Amino acid sequence: GIIFIERINRDNPTPQLGQIESTNPCGEQPLLPYESCNLGSINLVKMLVKNGNSYEIDYDKLAQTVRSSVRFLDDVIDVNKYPIPEIEKMSRKTRKIGLGIMGFADMLLRLEVPYNSEEALKLATDVMGFIDKEAMAYSITLAAERGAFPAFKGSIYDVPNGVKIRNASRTTIAPTGTLSIIAGCSSGIEPLFALSYIRNILDGTRMVEVNPYFEQVARDGGFYSEDLMKKLANGAHLADIKGIPEKVKKVFVTAHEIDTRWHVMMQSAFQKYTNNAVSKTVNFAKDAKPEDIAKVYMMAYEEGLKGITIYRDGSRDGQVLSTGTEK
Repeated sequence: GIIFIERINRDNPTPQLGQIESTNPCGEQPLLPYESCNLGSINLVKMLVKNGNSYEIDYDKLAQTVRSSVRFLDDVIDVNKYPIPEIEKMSRKTRKIGLGIMGFADMLLRLEVPYNSEEALKLATDVMGFIDKEAMAYSITLAAERGAFPAFKGSIYDVPNGVKIRNASRTTIAPTGTLSIIAGCSSGIEPLFALSYIRNILDGTRMVEVNPYFEQVARDGGFYSEDLMKKLANGAHLADIKGIPEKVKKVFVTAHEIDTRWHVMMQSAFQKYTNNAVSKTVNFAKDAKPEDIAKVYMMAYEEGLKGITIYRDGSRDGQVLSTGTEK
């Protein structure tokens, strides 16, 4: 992966405390020395409401969830047990929180919107723009109730006639690898890795996972079969299988079928309304060349990203997610 540190510092909310030198290991949370990572994620599938035979986003529910989440994360700063005094002091000084999302790909499936489409990019900016605005508004409400973050003076918010704010930053999009397993949803803003795949756990356990939305659509559409699920688990792409409706093929597109530029554009759509950074992996096939990676790095810079992660299939001995039967 790559990090654009000067771009991160351009958005440093408390430059009077120093320059940001690094991020957390997944790259989404730029932090000053001794600051801590206080993150939470909203499952977007739970923010949908059924309208007839289709789904739509329940923005009233989302607004309430954002407000509850911001208050909860702000509470965590006060009740948390910190490993050393320096971390407690810095965390309380800037009161940074990072509210993000997971289940984005699942939300697109419910809305019947392909991940690699302009409609999906618009949904990304609409949803994250709404979350960012609501989080800011509630942080202002909390500041009136509890006071501004102690390092407010000299921060980017310290302007004439400006409002006080409780948290120096409010939004971050994390990978949610483990969180999404617990919540039973797709991770972060990633597309589906596969419709059926093997998950390798650290203790050597191998779990076969099938996407429940695809299984439901396949059963409802009358094209479900054990043979189809086996083919997909062994690495076949839905696009190459006969007898599947074209609309289903378009909506249920997976990470390796999506052109790399859509991966970058999706991260860019979310970054526009995220205070900190966005965790996102661009999935490359085994035969990817160095120049393919270089193009994505350059595009990430041109699109205004703060960093980007790439992964070439099969480039590590131990791989968390895999399809097919090859060693």
